[in-house]
Amino acid sequence: MPAWLSHWLERHQHPASLLLHAIGIPMTIGALLLAGVQLAAWRWDLWWRPALLFVGGYALQWLGHLIEGNDMGEIILVKRLLGRPYTAVSPRYARSS
Repeated sequence: MPAWLSHWLERHQHPASLLLHAIGIPMTIGALLLAGVQLAAWRWDLWWRPALLFVGGYALQWLGHLIEGNDMGEIILVKRLLGRPYTAVSPRYARSS
């Protein structure tokens, strides 16, 4: 198993979080693809469709992290840059050392 997948699975252990991510990640990727297709077809009037998909998919992932009890990857990056503490793996799932 690739290291990135192992780390991702460690951060997403709650079944509800996994389900929400399984729905939310394809929604956000699909939003970017749909936006590209619409822009290529010069359909600026349909901007709301990829925006709604993106926000909805991101909200599902945020809810998954709320249930999981850890910070989202983007939040971790910002907190690291600011030198702030963050929760990468929920304390209930953290490996004891």
